[in-house]
Parts: sequence; structure tokens; C-alpha cells
Amino acid sequence: MYPFGNAMENYYPQQGPTEITSLSIGDTVLSGTSVVDDKKIRKVPMLYHPEYLVDYITELNFIDFFDAIVTGTVKTPIGRITDSSISKSGIAQGFSGPGILAVKNEKLSVTSPGAFVYGYKTPYVFGYKTDAGLEIKEGNKTVKVVSSNQISNDTIPHEYVSVKSVKKWYNNADVGDYITLDYAIFNFNDGRNLVAPKDIEKFFGEDVVNYLENYPSESPVLVYMGHITEKVIGSNGDSLGSYPEYNDAVREQNSRAFVEAWNGTIIPPHTTSSGKETVGFGRSIDPHAPGGWASHGVCPAARAMRGAVFQAGFGLPTGLNGGEYAVNFGYNPAVDVKVTNNLDYPVKIVMWTSGSGPSMGIYAKVIEYKSQ
Repeated sequence: MYPFGNAMENYYPQQGPTEITSLSIGDTVLSGTSVVDDKKIRKVPMLYHPEYLVDYITELNFIDFFDAIVTGTVKTPIGRITDSSISKSGIAQGFSGPGILAVKNEKLSVTSPGAFVYGYKTPYVFGYKTDAGLEIKEGNKTVKVVSSNQISNDTIPHEYVSVKSVKKWYNNADVGDYITLDYAIFNFNDGRNLVAPKDIEKFFGEDVVNYLENYPSESPVLVYMGHITEKVIGSNGDSLGSYPEYNDAVREQNSRAFVEAWNGTIIPPHTTSSGKETVGFGRSIDPHAPGGWASHGVCPAARAMRGAVFQAGFGLPTGLNGGEYAVNFGYNPAVDVKVTNNLDYPVKIVMWTSGSGPSMGIYAKVIEYKSQ
């Protein structure tokens, strides 16, 4: 059988690793995920690959062994085209965190995540107004069409846009217009495939979902960290002060809003991020400002953050200047102000306040995450 099988192997070559996967190469997988589709494994006459019987015995795969004896056909043993990160039954194993399905040395493998994994928030689920209703598309694929009177929490994604807002948009939109309903994460630093909205929590956890919902589209999002150490590399503080002509109560509110917008912002290495887009600011009358109003009170908080990022070695954030009135007119202090991390490790901006009124203290620090 062996000489005959060797002579005929060109007619029935062993299947390659990409031919039997249940997922796409580059997809994110967790330990315990089945990555081999048994239905894709080809059967060939046993004469062509009698050596597979030895594999069945070695792997204690008695079901396939007896099936081969009865039917005279054999399947490519999974162990021949997978490495140790995948079990003989096709289950991902032996790693922690979100791995990546890959091919290495002509074998199907799972690559462990690096110390840090990050990608970017990107629009992914869209609602198009059509003559038939609201057409829901994921990427470029239509998943369903919802009639205008059936738009509800049960029929459309509503994590980012309320049903009320979608209905209002639909009633005023023209046929062909679209609205973004949900977001994916793509352009990962380790090259893994896009992760769709439905899989984000499964692969990366609820905290990443919550983070994603607060930051603008195209923001960098750190989705995984291995064993790390934390070090404060920049800190600064300021105080609110009193400018009653600009309404100190509104100023305090705006200063706290700036802190809320930036506290907890994580900026991966060599990326740029704004604060949260879900934070709003109040207005104070100012005849010297464009439009006759400004969000006074954000400048003390901006000065605190500016000093902390300077101490960390970063450049002047976009939208800020080096003066006392630190936020440039016309810039939203949350989404238009942007900080660039020029380091090789992620950083986190932490901000908080103490006290209240004109003497309220405002503080900021920059924490560097380093892999152990």
C-alpha cells in the first residue's frame, strides 16, 4: 500500500491548512474555539494515503480509523496540518487573550496576542432610506429591510443612535441617504481582520464596548493588554478661579465636563486621540468671542492636562495654545482637542477635581503602560 500510495500522492495531495478552516485566516479566536470544519476535510481512497491509519491510531482517533476500515477512505488527519496551538480535534488551545488564526510553516496555527492590541473605531452598520423602508447594511451586505412603521429597538441597532432619532432622520431624509447605526474595530496593529459589532464584547470584553461608545469614529481603541506595569510620567494641577462676568457656576460645570471628557482616555503608541464625544459644555455670554459666547471654564482644566502631557514629553495638543486661555476659540474641548502619544507604549490620561467653587482644584496625570 505504501509504495502505491506514494506513487499516487500527486493525484490526491494532502489538503492544505486553509482548505479546512471554519474561519478566515486573520480572524480573532479565543481558546476553545473550533477552527477546523470537519465537513471540509476531503475523503480519498485509503490506498492513496495508508499512512493516515497510523496517525489515527497515534491520535487515538478510533472513530476515523474504523470508518476508514469500513469505507476504504481516509481523511487528512488534523494533526498533519496544524501546530500545537490547535488540538487534534481542531480546537484552539494553549494561549490566553484574543489570538489570531494564521498559517505558519504550512500549518494552521493560532498566534497569541502581543503585549498590546489596538485598532480603530469605524462605521460598519448603516441604515439607507429606500422606497421599501430602512435598508440595514453591514459593511456592503444587506441584512434586512425594515418598514418605516416597524423601526424599533427590536429591529435596528440603537446603541449609538436612539430609535427616536432614527425615525426623525428617516422622515426628513431623501431616498438614498444613509445614517450610521453601529461601529466595528479595524486596522489593528497586529494585522488581524476587522471585528464586527456583534463580536467585540465576546473577544475584548464589556469595557471595550463601553469605551467605544464614548469616543468619535476613527478613534484608536486599546482592546487588549497582557501583563503590564504602570508608571506616572506626567502630572499637573490648576484651579478654577473666579470670573463672575462669565458665570462662575457655568464655568465650574464646564471645567468638570472637560475632566469627564478626558478622564480615562487611553492613547496607544504613536496614535492621536480626542476625548469623549458624549460630553457637552455650557455657554457663557462673551462679547469678545466669535458668535458672542464661549464655553468658559474649560481653560483651567485644559491647562492642567496640557502641563501633564508636556511633562510626559508630548507636543502641544491640537486645539490648545500655550497661553492662559488654553483652548482655541471654535474648538470643541472634547472632540476637537487631540493629544498625540509619541511613545512606544500606550498611555492613559487621568483627570479629577477636588472641592468646588473658585478654589476648586483640577488635576491631571499621564500613566504609561509598559509590558513586563
